[in-house]
Amino acid sequence: MKIGIVGLPNVGKSTLFNSITKAGAECANYPFCTIEPNVGVVSVPDERIETLTKIYNPQKVTNAVVEFVDIAGLVKGASKGEGLGNQFLANIRETDSIVQVVRCFENSNIVHVDGSIEPVRDIETINFELIFADLETIQKRLEKAKKMLKSDKKYQFEIDTLEKVKQALEEGKAARSLDFSEEEQEVIKDSFLLTMKPILYVANVDESEIENPDANQNVQKVKEYASREGAEVICLCVKIEEELSCLEKEEKEEMLEALGLKESGLDQLIKASYQLLGLISFLTAGEPEVRAWTIKNGTKAPQAAGKIHSDIERGFIKAEVISFEDFMKANGSMVQAKEAGLVRSEGKEYIMKDGDIVLFKFNV
Repeated sequence: MKIGIVGLPNVGKSTLFNSITKAGAECANYPFCTIEPNVGVVSVPDERIETLTKIYNPQKVTNAVVEFVDIAGLVKGASKGEGLGNQFLANIRETDSIVQVVRCFENSNIVHVDGSIEPVRDIETINFELIFADLETIQKRLEKAKKMLKSDKKYQFEIDTLEKVKQALEEGKAARSLDFSEEEQEVIKDSFLLTMKPILYVANVDESEIENPDANQNVQKVKEYASREGAEVICLCVKIEEELSCLEKEEKEEMLEALGLKESGLDQLIKASYQLLGLISFLTAGEPEVRAWTIKNGTKAPQAAGKIHSDIERGFIKAEVISFEDFMKANGSMVQAKEAGLVRSEGKEYIMKDGDIVLFKFNV
């Protein structure tokens, strides 16, 4: 699963990526310094894994991961090839969701590509370029479907669905803002529309505002815009996150405490990005390994077992399941949990829950 980090030039996008992945993507005070997309895979912070590790003292610990792609700054006209637009749009198309970094801080030493700080304008610059690119995609499909309609009337449904999307795009709305039936979704998914991708906004504020970012009027503008499309907003200071990413755990905790923060903005962002993709984690725990396994929300037990090994899915018998919360009620003891009747036996129709600790029984 890939998450693309996008934003106008000089909003803190590549610095944020560096902080997340420590991958060293080049940063500079001018547009287009990130020409090839940088990719970094990071662990999803999970207090449950930390707790299980203390209990089992395993030989190996494996967290869930998210893959971030740092995509070069977009500018107005990208859908028509302005800047390095076509290349960047292609890079976005390869991702599963989008994190858009929005500049909400004033700093005369860091140039803004449009000369002033106006977050809604910046958001719309990018979103409209994605809309324009999608309009071009939809128009091409419509032309093809209308030609096919002459010989096969089944294409009328495809045309109606595409027209529905086209109308929304022409009104400046993202395709994800529409409600689709299952049949319509089947038509749309093959278009790989950019505006169908779920989106998360990151409001980059000044370090002096991090304790109370809501006092920043620019942050409020971002939140109002995001609420209209049901998107989430994470507030952080990229400069602080860069400093935190270079510290050891104890030093990081001390700095967070001094700043009055419970967790870093990056931890919030990584967790929110994981959820943005509709992902959850089930857990396996023992002395060999404590591990979080990534699955789509709504996955049934046999398919979850298949994440571990295809043989377990093929020979699935049952799953012994306990929620992490119930496990901790039993003092972190599986023996006590079983005595208390907290461990359940689930079959093939069981839908996995986030934080389930599971032992799969199978026979092949």
